Amino acid sequence: MVLGAVMTINRGNPAGYEVLVDSWPEFKAVLTRPHREVASHDSDFYTNTYAAYYRDLGAYRALLGSAVNWSQAFWIHGNMAPTELGRAPRRLSIHVLSVPNPRIPPYSTSPKALRLDPAVRLSSLDISHIDLVNETWAFGGNDRSRRYLTSLIRYFPSICLLDATSRPVSWTLSDPFGAMRQGYTLPQHRGRGYIQVLLNVMAKRLHTLGYPSYCHVALDNYPMQRLQERQGFQRQPTLCHYILHHSQWN
Repeated sequence: MVLGAVMTINRGNPAGYEVLVDSWPEFKAVLTRPHREVASHDSDFYTNTYAAYYRDLGAYRALLGSAVNWSQAFWIHGNMAPTELGRAPRRLSIHVLSVPNPRIPPYSTSPKALRLDPAVRLSSLDISHIDLVNETWAFGGNDRSRRYLTSLIRYFPSICLLDATSRPVSWTLSDPFGAMRQGYTLPQHRGRGYIQVLLNVMAKRLHTLGYPSYCHVALDNYPMQRLQERQGFQRQPTLCHYILHHSQWN
């Protein structure tokens, strides 16, 4: 995730991130965070998102003490265990970090080659789709999530299948860390392999842009894990931890 954030910064930095290290040029801990002017809402943990990687716990904790705004709500993602924040978080979700096999075959974008229903077509999400994406996201449905998803759709690659009325029926997005996320298919369109196609096309698209194609899957989401492994994604040996901090809990 840190690598993805650095690559996004080097490509114009649309999310307004910066990178901090414990020392330079030799460093043992690295943290990415939004600029202060971007993280202007103390309760907006969607925007106030950090990514961390470290090789020395002491250096990591020292960096957290100086670089994190503990008065805000925020997510922090990385290879740290939950207790390594130096204080106890109140919520924790752990995801599997997966990376695709570079030998994933390229897809043609024609419905016939993709074996899609001729009534659907491959496209990208746009701002007119934001309400549908926000309402169907398990962590969305509010004004803050809507602003966050709007920025993802506006600034980062996305892919979707549109029906005959140009309404999305299946989609996936990417984020400031270069990760694929928010994969979703409307219930009435499930069982047709749509998300499998979209993940494969998105992986190739991100790879073409120079990003490491990867995504996160919840530990108990076994169907998605199996689907991605069939696609050539490789399970990583370590977990990525998502830790939610809220200042009101301290």
